[in-house]
Amino acid sequence: MQTLPDENQTFNFEVTEKMTEAHWQRDKNLRDVLIHLYEWHQLLLKWVTANQNGKAEPFLPAPYTWKSYGQMNQEFWEKHQSTPLDEAKQLFEASHQDVMTLADTFSNEELFTKKMFDWTGTTSLGAYFISAAPSHYDWAMKKLRKQIKANQ
Repeated sequence: MQTLPDENQTFNFEVTEKMTEAHWQRDKNLRDVLIHLYEWHQLLLKWVTANQNGKAEPFLPAPYTWKSYGQMNQEFWEKHQSTPLDEAKQLFEASHQDVMTLADTFSNEELFTKKMFDWTGTTSLGAYFISAAPSHYDWAMKKLRKQIKANQ
């Protein structure tokens, strides 16, 4: 039977030289993973809302770019080191619902037509939703499965 890591447990799986992504070293427990998901939800929610309201904003806040967003992720981690796990769960659950509710306000055409909105650049709005939610959920599940396996 597979179960999530103990809520206060530090991940104890082996990080190998093949695990080069920063998150393998950065996110050390369930809270860290949930907070990472929450913060990426916030990026999406703030970006869509600002642009819908006529305020042209990039997806990543200044000074970050797609080449430097690793530092932003590290700052999210640092910001939440005193956030209790229960609060992290609540933040994640609420932000997940907010993302799903916002996605439901768009038609499939609006979500998946490239350049539908000038503020999405050359891609589709849906690609941003996928990046901030399901793709990040896949990342989180991979990390949690690694810990579950280490506990067996």
